[in-house]
Amino acid sequence: MSAMYVVQSFTKGKRGAMLADSPVEARSTAHAKAMAQRLAGRKALVVAFMREGDPQTGEYEDAKLIEAYGEVPEEVCEMDRV
Repeated sequence: MSAMYVVQSFTKGKRGAMLADSPVEARSTAHAKAMAQRLAGRKALVVAFMREGDPQTGEYEDAKLIEAYGEVPEEVCEMDRV
């Protein structure tokens, strides 16, 4: 099983809708957290998370929250943490 670290940022669109930017893969928990902190000052929402699984089969466990910044929705706050 391997871990995948991802930072997903969002920009606020028309009428307040959150528009997903392209996700960025990080090397580790610390790297994902640092990337998210850097983006937090200019994005409406930034979520750093990790998933463990098997890339060959595409089977992954539920995502675990590393850090979230900005207008964080309740469902993100309820995620299991790393």
